[in-house]
Amino acid sequence: MKFLKFKNHNEEVQIGKIVCVGRNYAAHAKEMGNDIPDEFPIVFLKPASTVIYSGEKVVHPNYSNNLQHEVELVLYIGEDVKNANDEEAEKAIHGYTVGLDMTLRDLQFEFKKKGDPWTFAKCFDTATVLSEIIMKKDYQLKGNEKILLRVNDETKQNSSLDNMIFSPVEIVKFISTRLKLEKGDLIFTGTPEGVSRVIAGDKLYAEIENVASLETSITK
Repeated sequence: MKFLKFKNHNEEVQIGKIVCVGRNYAAHAKEMGNDIPDEFPIVFLKPASTVIYSGEKVVHPNYSNNLQHEVELVLYIGEDVKNANDEEAEKAIHGYTVGLDMTLRDLQFEFKKKGDPWTFAKCFDTATVLSEIIMKKDYQLKGNEKILLRVNDETKQNSSLDNMIFSPVEIVKFISTRLKLEKGDLIFTGTPEGVSRVIAGDKLYAEIENVASLETSITK
């Protein structure tokens, strides 16, 4: 059982579903050789058991040779919502944080080539790194915050949230038409361009301006 960590908030909330959006930055879709979604975002799930927190280490699986970082804005769903309109979607988002969706890119490419699900490219122990959630009452997202990731002090990803194709409200609206969102659920909203391979010993720093930051490192 995994629980969320909050900044300036003591409520104990168990992590529910982790819903992830793919290809939500045009430049990242392009660098992966993918089409840009025009109507609905691409969505996949990750289990809560993959979560670790800032300061803990990502364990590089021995069955992959290409572990990559993906820094993302993460939405905290603080109330149940189904078939949301704009107002209900915004109201359901109770907070935000920064997260890493660690990805086994070699496995992902192999699965995609075969037409198989990406599951084991995205779901492995320590594949989901989180920071503390800042509640909306303490900070209201403007939508133009900077998002970045550094590996060993070298900036690899550096973009702005206003480069997202689908906004947080649009994402929550769409997901809620297909799947009821519940308190404790998290939504990863996609990564900007600049993803790259990391190896054991690398140190990662991720940040979303005014929201949160995290640190982790890669180990075998």
